Amino acid sequence: MGVKHSLQTGGTFLSFLANILKVLSTSSNYWIRYHGGHSGLWQECSQGTCSNTPCQTMLAMTGACMVLATGFGVLATVMGLRILCQQDESLRGQQVCACLFLVGLLLLIALTGYTVKNAWKNNVFFSWSYFSGWLALPFSILAGLCFLLADMIVQSTDAISSFPVCL
Repeated sequence: MGVKHSLQTGGTFLSFLANILKVLSTSSNYWIRYHGGHSGLWQECSQGTCSNTPCQTMLAMTGACMVLATGFGVLATVMGLRILCQQDESLRGQQVCACLFLVGLLLLIALTGYTVKNAWKNNVFFSWSYFSGWLALPFSILAGLCFLLADMIVQSTDAISSFPVCL
């Protein structure tokens, strides 16, 4: 197994882990904790009773960016698996890399907006769902870098192969 294949495998694995973290983060109700309850992107739970959160612009933007990031992350993972399984030269790692960097940007926008909205509230603490969203960010960026490096190896191999070698 060469360096290119190892980078593609690592990128696909990191992308898969990031997808798991994004799905857990987006779907759970433990973004913040406060006395007597907790809340997420979609529901607030107080003293054992859960209800839908009222419509707020920043919360809607955070939810939309998280859902888009998850969708693009799944797309990037499928494209990465296709590259690994079929060794298809028509599908370059640049598309996967672009999707994963877009995922990173969407996660950064969503999580920064949520942080700004809730950072200064008294007696409110960020919880595990919020932190798993932040953990997905470096995994997505590292996966994109793996595919970028693998694609650079492919491009340099293609460029060198046309030069005559005299030994």
